[in-house]
Amino acid sequence: MLPKIWVVFRKAWCTAYMAPLVSIGVAARELGVHPDTMRRWEQEGRIEPAERTPGGRRRYDQAKLRQLGRHKAPSTRTTIAHARVSTNGQQDDLVLQVALLESFCAAQGWTYEVISDVGSGLNYHKRGLKQLISRICSGEVSRLVLTHKDRLLRFGAELVFSLCEHLGTEVVIINASEESSFEENLAQDVIEIVTVFSARLYGSRSH
Repeated sequence: MLPKIWVVFRKAWCTAYMAPLVSIGVAARELGVHPDTMRRWEQEGRIEPAERTPGGRRRYDQAKLRQLGRHKAPSTRTTIAHARVSTNGQQDDLVLQVALLESFCAAQGWTYEVISDVGSGLNYHKRGLKQLISRICSGEVSRLVLTHKDRLLRFGAELVFSLCEHLGTEVVIINASEESSFEENLAQDVIEIVTVFSARLYGSRSH
């Protein structure tokens, strides 16, 4: 029978040097990403689970995860700049937005990409917006950059910002200090609503 002090020493050594295997959920939290990102990394050959249970569940070595987190995790997250205009007739404005976003991100020394949308700020089904939210939820986005808050959505932008806060995504609004008056915001909202419903009305009549 081992002396009690040796048993205590062995237990401490195992705790310090033999990190336990953890589930994919715990592993994702360790790296600050979504479990879906872990699965995609496995498909890309960037990370491998230490073993699988008889039921096929992934188990990861916590010591290796910590090492990966120190050396690789920061480089897997990127800055995304988002630009939007309401109609195709505003392409010049879209070009200016993109140029401003690129200049700002480059000046900060950030690795970035730009996602642009053409569509109403009341439309929650725009391809770029859906791609942006999906990538934020997967833990890929370290920073979201906008020229103005309403370039993301006319209504509901705060919900996306809350999601960013929960997932550790910083939100940077370049012209946050340039606030419009209540009357200007109200007029713009009314114009946006009338434009959307007019398009739907004439669209239904044409069918």
